[in-house]
Amino acid sequence: MTADGREATRPVSVLLVDDQPLLSLGFRLILEAQPDITVVGEAGDGAHAVAMTRALRPDVVLMDVRMPVLDGIAATERIVGQGTARVLVLTTFDLDEYVYAALRAGASGFLLKDVPPAELITAIHAVAGGQAVVAPVVTRRLLDRFIPHLPGPADGRGPVDELVERLTGRERETLDLVARGLSNAEIAAALTLSEATVKAHVGRLLTKLGLRDRVQIVVFAYENGLAERKATN
Repeated sequence: MTADGREATRPVSVLLVDDQPLLSLGFRLILEAQPDITVVGEAGDGAHAVAMTRALRPDVVLMDVRMPVLDGIAATERIVGQGTARVLVLTTFDLDEYVYAALRAGASGFLLKDVPPAELITAIHAVAGGQAVVAPVVTRRLLDRFIPHLPGPADGRGPVDELVERLTGRERETLDLVARGLSNAEIAAALTLSEATVKAHVGRLLTKLGLRDRVQIVVFAYENGLAERKATN
């Protein structure tokens, strides 16, 4: 058993992808100080990252967005398509405007590059375990930026309408709050539910809508006009 209560298992293998060697070194030093994480390699561009992922089969790829040869979005799509690893995008938010596209490409989440080490480590374990990492504060900032450019709801009925009709009222409320970037704890407080119940609602949303993770709920809701299209606080 580890200090934070996780059962002792093999270390999570991570591939670092960043075209700035100093940043890669910093992340490597942080991660290699953890007994349950191992860095299996580093890549300086997306094309190299795709090739190394295929060869090394890491659990998690820590992916930069802006890189030469092949950017992080295209690399994420190829890696997810291979089915060999999960991708966690790291971005300098004020500079990178491609995170939404990266999530659509299949990334399991995103964090800012100045994320505290403890949060980075927790996120890597979450992604390796099949969860999505959508930091609420970052989600809100991201949606504030992208909502004006997202398509509105389509005219007429279609497959999306039929999918949404399968949701209960509580599941629909949960979908809206997830799309606004609230954590399970915040949703529980807003709906006066337990976190376990909220987690169950999120799980049913994923099943009924045919989505992979929490990130895709956010994308689905805003692409189809299912969440309130206004800035969140």
